[in-house]
Amino acid sequence: MSATTQEPEAPARDNSAPAWRAVFDRFGSSGPLLGLLVLVVVLTVMSDAFLTVNNLVNVFQQISVLAILALGMTAVIITAGIDLSVGSVVGLSGVVAGWTFVEAELPMVIAFLAGLAVGALAGFISGLMITVGKLPPFIATLAMLSMARGLALVISDGRPISGYPDWFRDITRYQIFGLVPPSVLLVVALFVLGSAYLRYRPSGRALYAIGGNEEVARLSGLKVNLEKLKVYTAAGALAGLGGLILMSRLDSAQPTAATGMELDVIAAVVIGGASLAGGRGSMSGTLVGALIIGVLRNGLNLLDVSAFWQQVIIGAVIAIAVMTDTLRRRSKR
Repeated sequence: MSATTQEPEAPARDNSAPAWRAVFDRFGSSGPLLGLLVLVVVLTVMSDAFLTVNNLVNVFQQISVLAILALGMTAVIITAGIDLSVGSVVGLSGVVAGWTFVEAELPMVIAFLAGLAVGALAGFISGLMITVGKLPPFIATLAMLSMARGLALVISDGRPISGYPDWFRDITRYQIFGLVPPSVLLVVALFVLGSAYLRYRPSGRALYAIGGNEEVARLSGLKVNLEKLKVYTAAGALAGLGGLILMSRLDSAQPTAATGMELDVIAAVVIGGASLAGGRGSMSGTLVGALIIGVLRNGLNLLDVSAFWQQVIIGAVIAIAVMTDTLRRRSKR
């Protein structure tokens, strides 16, 4: 007599969990872009001045500094870190560049490089405090926030520094083909390079592994501390570049420049789909997040909405983005 073997019946699948997971995954990947498109349509209907070439170029010009800072912040947040010092480093880098040119009377090219170097140095010191000093990123960069802002005030004696050559001012004022400022093209180029780095370079992919599980990444042979140090140094250098772009736009190095900008930077990264828990984020999403903030501010200004209410609305957008990320991670668990 032959016996037949019957496979055990598989337990019934709960289709509701995968459905919710699919919704949040889809929102995480395409939600920011969809939100930007909806925002553009709404503002176009509500304001005739919004969807014009001059206004759109103005939006891109206004977010150039924010986008450059968010580029570095994206890599930091992917590693499950945070950098609260970028706004202060913007002010410090601009003041150092201004002092080098106006007071030390060195060529503007040297002043430009000095601003970049100071930004990178600030990021490097923050990275050392985190990797060697074992300080939490929040505390280390909060300390750097205070130190950088204080140094900017000391160097400038609390006063703006102005008087720069025409070519430096043209970085944000000259329009290529009568339309696009060089600073906008610089932002696009940086984001293309940043996306390629995260996608194709082993060290870029390693950032996701570090943010996902730092101990597993260390046991896998990744040099976690070195990668973190590189990330914070790069974020500082980009903050320095942002300070120089802002200095060109204002034609002045102001020690109080970019105060509070770190909050907008973090918001752009989170709205763009990055997770504050680490291991998730993209440069394209961050660029969309920066555009959402820029378009929202621009549209609210065109609609004559009070600056106080603008802060309330942007805060609500940030809260929604963070809650969406939290629900997405819960659905996966």
